[in-house]
Amino acid sequence: MKRIGKLYFRYGTMGSAKTAMLLTTAYNFEERGMAYLCFKPVVDTREARNVIRSRIGIERECKWIYRDTNLYELVSHMHDEGGVVPEWMLVDEAQFLTPEQVDQFAAIVDDFGCNVLCYGLRTDFQTHLFEGSRRLFEIADSIEEVKSTCSCGRKTIVNARIDGRGRIITEGEQVEIGGNDRYMAVCRKCWTNRRIARLDEGRLPL
Repeated sequence: MKRIGKLYFRYGTMGSAKTAMLLTTAYNFEERGMAYLCFKPVVDTREARNVIRSRIGIERECKWIYRDTNLYELVSHMHDEGGVVPEWMLVDEAQFLTPEQVDQFAAIVDDFGCNVLCYGLRTDFQTHLFEGSRRLFEIADSIEEVKSTCSCGRKTIVNARIDGRGRIITEGEQVEIGGNDRYMAVCRKCWTNRRIARLDEGRLPL
């Protein structure tokens, strides 16, 4: 019987333990002897080798996804060469996929019966959708929010970019790699209040 797979998208703000969830899932697959592959778009240049690493220190090797990588061709080649096409594919930082690559993962799900589980951010520091996330919202079979809590107690929504003094930054390139030194996950109200406070300083317009 042909396998029936699904395309999953689990999204959340920075620090919501998305990567840790992915790596825990990979560990569980290994314990059960299940075949899987890990993928990650090549954007985070802080890594010297092809690994997915959580802030809590666990990691797994992965396959890099470049902007011109054709994922469907990659899996088709595995199949044609007689290799095992894994039942599960785990994707970290899925917001950095191109829309075409999301479509390729969808085709892999439909044609090979794989389950593709994507983890990523919904929006950037200006609250705009990433292109990969937008396409996943459009065509994923299952969408789930990984929730986390702002310091005020509300749900985090915004991946706020901050400067060295912890002040909100509202302008700049969409992609800027960084951790807790550059980003802070906050609720919409705290994000708005921090932007107003920054504007009142008279240093940076909204």
